[in-house]
Amino acid sequence: MTAAARERPGRPPPLRPEAAWAAGRCAVLAALCALCYGNSVHGELVHDDVWAIVNNPDVRAGSGLRSIFSNDFWGKRMADNSSHKSYRPLCILTFKLNVLLGGFQPLYFHLVNVCLHAAVTCLLMLTCERCVFRSRRLAFVAALLFTVHPVHTEAVSGIVGRADVLACLLFLLTFLSYIRSVSAGAGVPEPPTSPPTAPPTASAGSLLAALVLGTCAMLVKETGVTVFGVCVLYDALVLCRRPLVCVLSSSRLGDVLLLCRPLIKRAGLVSAYVALIMSVRLWLMGGSMPLFSEQDNPASFSPHLLTRMLTYSFLLSFNAWLLLAPVVLCYDWQVGSIPLVESLGDARNAATLLLAAVMLALSVRCVVSLQRQDSRELLVGLLFLVFPFIPASNLFFRVGFVVAERVLYMPSMGYCVLVAHGLGRLCSLLGRWGTAVLSVSLLLLLLLFSWKTVQQNHVWLSREALFRSGIQTLPHNAKVHYNYANFLKDSGRHQEAILHYTAALRLYPRHASAMNNLGTLTRSVEEAERYYRKALETNPQHNRALFNLGNLLKSQGKEKEAEALLKDSIHFGPHFADAYSSLASLYAEQKRLAEANEVYLKGIENCPDSSDLHNNYGVFLVDAGKGELAAAHYQQAVRLKPAHYVAMVNLGRLLRSSNENEEAESWYKRALQVTRKVDILTPLGALYYNTGRYEEALQVYREAAALQPDSTDIWLALAQVLAMAGRSSEAEAMTLDIISREGGCIECYRLLSAIYSKRGNYTQALDALDRALQQNPPDQTVRAELYFSKGNQLREMNQLDRAFQSYQLAVELKPDQSQAWMNMGGIQHIKGDYAAARMYYQRALLLSPGSKLLKENLAKLDRLEKRLTGGGVDHHSPH
Repeated sequence: MTAAARERPGRPPPLRPEAAWAAGRCAVLAALCALCYGNSVHGELVHDDVWAIVNNPDVRAGSGLRSIFSNDFWGKRMADNSSHKSYRPLCILTFKLNVLLGGFQPLYFHLVNVCLHAAVTCLLMLTCERCVFRSRRLAFVAALLFTVHPVHTEAVSGIVGRADVLACLLFLLTFLSYIRSVSAGAGVPEPPTSPPTAPPTASAGSLLAALVLGTCAMLVKETGVTVFGVCVLYDALVLCRRPLVCVLSSSRLGDVLLLCRPLIKRAGLVSAYVALIMSVRLWLMGGSMPLFSEQDNPASFSPHLLTRMLTYSFLLSFNAWLLLAPVVLCYDWQVGSIPLVESLGDARNAATLLLAAVMLALSVRCVVSLQRQDSRELLVGLLFLVFPFIPASNLFFRVGFVVAERVLYMPSMGYCVLVAHGLGRLCSLLGRWGTAVLSVSLLLLLLLFSWKTVQQNHVWLSREALFRSGIQTLPHNAKVHYNYANFLKDSGRHQEAILHYTAALRLYPRHASAMNNLGTLTRSVEEAERYYRKALETNPQHNRALFNLGNLLKSQGKEKEAEALLKDSIHFGPHFADAYSSLASLYAEQKRLAEANEVYLKGIENCPDSSDLHNNYGVFLVDAGKGELAAAHYQQAVRLKPAHYVAMVNLGRLLRSSNENEEAESWYKRALQVTRKVDILTPLGALYYNTGRYEEALQVYREAAALQPDSTDIWLALAQVLAMAGRSSEAEAMTLDIISREGGCIECYRLLSAIYSKRGNYTQALDALDRALQQNPPDQTVRAELYFSKGNQLREMNQLDRAFQSYQLAVELKPDQSQAWMNMGGIQHIKGDYAAARMYYQRALLLSPGSKLLKENLAKLDRLEKRLTGGGVDHHSPH
């Protein structure tokens, strides 16, 4: 029996030694990725992550897929003028998948990023083994450098950087698939005996796969499209090298077409396809380029061509230095980080010249190597380095940043290939001892890069750590001061925020957003207005400054100017939901209800994912008496933002007003699952109180009092519940305690009066009401109610004349008090002044025409008057 026959069925065949070694190297690279980025997985969603994921409606679990393919990376419509024009639907799909599987837990987002980086690293090694180096060791070295390079921390630790990591993965897959589609797929030079013709397309399926994968790379990030240029040049200069040499020595066009026909077909197909997909993308953009401000890319706004060219050139050398020596890294390099190069005498031009010399030398060396059929390392290194960076170079269009470390993720592949190639050349020149020294140096470099990567990951763990690191790294950068000030403002550390906004303005006096935000923090109305107007002088289209100034003027009663400013805020920020709410509320206050309704509907049309707008419209509809429609908008607000507890409470109040107590209670409790706030507890306590569930009301109000111990209203409500629950002694003690702290608490005296009256202590009850009246409440309605209650107490004490006087004072202050008029009639009825009694009863009946009691009292008067005229006597008293 053969050895093969003796094997157990189902047992996998043993790995070949080459495959086993490849798997081992991949395992090492994956382990190194885990070691370098293991501390990043506990980080939060920070900086751009918040806008691209948390605040992006396309990422939410309940949103449809259609909007992903019509909106930009941040959830805005591509055709919108304010859109960033970054069309990355496949990257957004991965975010959405993250949310569907694990919610908005940052851990799972970080794990996916680290796994993708590990996959890119392993794929880069396999690509280098197959298409670049003849030595697997050099391919492994290039992959090791790529794994630990600190410039990758923004792309891997920042979740938004997934676009770069995933695009890089697809870039390499596209490259490999394209090479597989050609007969000389591995790029191995043909033997001298083979005819000097371009290799034909061996696999149309692989070529089609390359086109699809390249398109996917572009749909993950725009730079992914550059892979097609790399593929075509690799095809021409490596796969079709010998035919091209023959072409150069031939002068006949027929020979050229014959020798290079397969290459021309492939290049033509790829070029036509790229033109097609770029045209589609331009159509999706609405035919316009993104709009950036001067602070995004100062050089591109310089009126001087020399300044623009010198600065752009220097930025190339600056990016090259970040790859070579990533000592100083920062999440933002805008607004003052890198001053413009404005003259030929600037010392930084030396760096530009040095980079130009190095690139020229590498290009010459590459040409010589290709002519000698020596190696492909330099060519691939240069292609991988240069092509992915072209979209970020300002060469063809303006970009929205000065330097962005995450855009170096793909170009760094070329850097790692070039470094590995250089090390290989040095080892071959220096011999055994030189190789040992270089190996030790490489090990130290890897350790140094790994340490820097681990340290840099700490920066991305939280919003505060990230913004604080910017201050420490680039204190002369106005943008990092502005971002840190925003964090401090959101954290309630307003004085520190003011200091950093001021620092941002000192470094960049035209920072309109810093002026606007300073206006929101100042306590002086005049100073706030000055900041808002200054921001609008700098940028007349700053929609938030327009909004804030409009609200400020609205509060001052300058409604005409406020209306104009709020309209401008909407015009320049059509997706700014708060502006619609504010303008609509202004119209509602002016009783321009139809216009207010129109503004709300327009806002919902332009901002369909704004939960606050739906909630505010619900409040408006409740005031307009359209409760059912309001309920639908409250529910939509909760669907859009499941943690929108304000909408839940509003819905609970609406249901409570319709006596749907069980439904109202469920919404209050749902809101409490989001957060335990007084604004939720108090209406729930009121519901329990009004439905006689006093023990539950006590529990809720006690929790509210613990959260807000200085609130008189909560303690008073708690005392009222105690009184209704029959625990009058506790209620009295609590009320007296409130009065000792706040003597002007009128409602406390009223409650105290009710407690004493219930006990039959009418004198004390009357005294409590007199003390309440001594506070001279400014609200006439409150004074009227106090006089009415005093009249009731005096009636109980049978002091009818004084009671009548109190009722008189009550109706003088509030003539629509039907009960007071009726009680006055009752007193006159008892006293025998039937004409006056009838007058008071009839006045009360006008206010309460359906009152049976009034009608009974009037009927008694009628019977009494008949008996009196007939000589009889009626001993019945009025009710």
